[in-house]
Amino acid sequence: MLDIEKIYKDAGALLEGHFLLSSGKHSPNYLQSAKVLEDPKIAQQLADELAKQIKASGLEIDTVCSPAIGGLLAGYELARALGVRFIFTERKDGKMTLRRGFAVNPRERVLICEDIITTGGSAMEAASEIEKRGAEIVGFAALANRGVCKREGTERQAECKLPKDKPFFALADFDFPIYKPENCPLCKAGSTPIKPGSRGN
Repeated sequence: MLDIEKIYKDAGALLEGHFLLSSGKHSPNYLQSAKVLEDPKIAQQLADELAKQIKASGLEIDTVCSPAIGGLLAGYELARALGVRFIFTERKDGKMTLRRGFAVNPRERVLICEDIITTGGSAMEAASEIEKRGAEIVGFAALANRGVCKREGTERQAECKLPKDKPFFALADFDFPIYKPENCPLCKAGSTPIKPGSRGN
């Protein structure tokens, strides 16, 4: 069993400070998966471990789709480990879109994969884009879970945007404090959040 927290720490990818998450909430911790995935051997190990979970569940998948940019490496490696094709959605004029000649077939079984899932907002945007083109979303996956959308077999919080009838696979839960901006103690202390992810620097 891989020690996911140790892998993130060793890569300098478990950050401390004051961060603005993609969900709009604030946190004193941030997972920078790009620092982990820059090592192809580690990326392969993580994807292989995640693929084991998915295969063990019996879930049938034709395609892995990731929202760009954060989910690209994780999704590609997971597709390799599962032996299926990989596509991605990306933002155009602020809207998640399937571009670059990618297409899905009616009833094609698609798994949405992110590097990190907090509330699942970006994953659901990608899922909506795939569903409107006739394919079926069969599940969700991420290398790590920020603790809102619990993995299979655990209870999900109300703020989780992932559908309850679809499985969610992840390698580890990181239950960091997450604050609404108006209730953020870091802001009240005079700190300004930074956004180190794909929509910031």
